[in-house]
Amino acid sequence: MLEDLQWFGLQWQEGPDVGGSFGPYSQSERNELYRGAFEQLRHAGFIFPCTCSRQDILRALQAPHAGEDEPIYPGTCRPENAASGRERAAQGAPRSWRFRVPDGQIVSFTDRHLGPQKFVAGLDFGDFIVWRDDSPSYQLAAVVDDTAMQITEVVRGEDLLRSTARQLLLYQALNLRAPEFHHCPLMTDQSGARLAKRHDALSLRRLRNDGWSADRLRAGWETGILNL
Repeated sequence: MLEDLQWFGLQWQEGPDVGGSFGPYSQSERNELYRGAFEQLRHAGFIFPCTCSRQDILRALQAPHAGEDEPIYPGTCRPENAASGRERAAQGAPRSWRFRVPDGQIVSFTDRHLGPQKFVAGLDFGDFIVWRDDSPSYQLAAVVDDTAMQITEVVRGEDLLRSTARQLLLYQALNLRAPEFHHCPLMTDQSGARLAKRHDALSLRRLRNDGWSADRLRAGWETGILNL
């Protein structure tokens, strides 16, 4: 990945290959930080243990989709209060831990590209996973890493707007200052399908091997369209 990004023309001042002041840069070496945030959330009653699998959630009769890959959690394991959640956790190892989303709370922020954004907790997204097995979720790891590394602006694709709303709840629960956000339009192919790492035929490495130049790809990046 690092080799492909360098070939594409990106340069960075910190990272696993060049070092920096906020290392280590591999998540596998930062588990102590994630565990500390997890314990803080657990002791404060913000999260609860969950034994549901993804298939369990999909089979639930009232589990709508929020427009992303993750369905809205139907609340199967959500306890009435933090105390009952701790009792349930003591009964056995849960499959995961979820953040208790406050139903109806408005999560709003001003995106530096898309402008004012507003999401309704419990409607646009539900109780989300912060810990699975012995690893943090993307949501928790992103919040912990960006805070520890003193990130002031996060730039990412507009498909992660709901993730930003979730993460803002984590920033609030952990009493942390959130960075600003800039969500970019997604690059698509001629059919309008977004380019994603799951489509190996459209990876940088594959396009490079097929004869594409970095200049041609950057031109497509600027317009948002690749004429394949």
